[in-house]
Amino acid sequence: MKEQLEQIKNSVEAELSAAESMETLEAIRIKYMGKKGELTAVLKGMGKLSKEERPVIGALANEIRQNLEKEIEEKKAVILAAEEEKKLSEEVIDITMPGKRTKEGKLHPLTQVMNQLKDIFLGMGFSIAEGPEVEYDYYNFEALNIPKDHPARDTQDTFYIEDNIVLRTQTSPMQVRVMEKQKPPIRVIAPGKVFRSDTVDATHSPVFHQIEGLVVDKGVTMADLKGTLEMFVKSLYGKSTQVRFRPHHFPFTEPSAEMDISCFNCGGKGCSMCKGEGWVEILGCGMVHPKVLENCGIDPEEYSGFAFGIGLERVAMGKYDINDLRLFFENDLRFLKQF
Repeated sequence: MKEQLEQIKNSVEAELSAAESMETLEAIRIKYMGKKGELTAVLKGMGKLSKEERPVIGALANEIRQNLEKEIEEKKAVILAAEEEKKLSEEVIDITMPGKRTKEGKLHPLTQVMNQLKDIFLGMGFSIAEGPEVEYDYYNFEALNIPKDHPARDTQDTFYIEDNIVLRTQTSPMQVRVMEKQKPPIRVIAPGKVFRSDTVDATHSPVFHQIEGLVVDKGVTMADLKGTLEMFVKSLYGKSTQVRFRPHHFPFTEPSAEMDISCFNCGGKGCSMCKGEGWVEILGCGMVHPKVLENCGIDPEEYSGFAFGIGLERVAMGKYDINDLRLFFENDLRFLKQF
């Protein structure tokens, strides 16, 4: 058995010196030290030896095993170093070559304008409220003084999910949701997407964005509404911007108005953008209807308020002198890179 161990030692040394890969090294280890390896088989046969031979052969076998493990580790380090050197030589980086420019992303123009509007109203003490885009008919219509038989529903072109569930046609439902949970004083804006069954053209889209504003407190008047909105447009378009209010009708406000601003293209002189009128309609507004306050559990005899709704796309088109709404949604980088 001693001769067998010496033969194993010599064979291992010869095979290790010729090994050039980790796969070969692992095969050698398994061949001699695995469960069915040659050295393992010798160790399993130790029980057949005499008491005198057993310690001598055992010591020799352990010495060979320890040397084998050491030599395998040393050879492993040599092979790994050689592989690393080869890899580095094959992956040489030419630092004189120009690098690849990383393209920088930007906020979408609608997002930029939305953030600017939020900053303006936050600066005036408003907070931001968010709500569901899939809305109950009650919040989208009935609580806003638009019952099922009201003619105003004919102008909404609504997407119905079920009989009493719709894609919200405006962010005005947030008026009701906020007033149900929070008692006056209230001062919030509610930005978000809204949906209407409109044909896509230069000024219409089935998906667009609105910012609803709501103020409710004791002694709130139309003068507060006008002052707030005038400060808003002057902050957005400049101090020289003129404001005009025209009587209008919304079921959830009374009195109601459309607000125009002096044309940002011609300064009020008249051009193709404002159709020669010198004014551009920008939003609808009015004093919160007493019925809406009652629906939300607020006493209209004690409290009053105003509300307004701003079309984000219309504001952005005016700010950036864009004449086609579709440009915002086509994701043409030639357009988006300008902002």
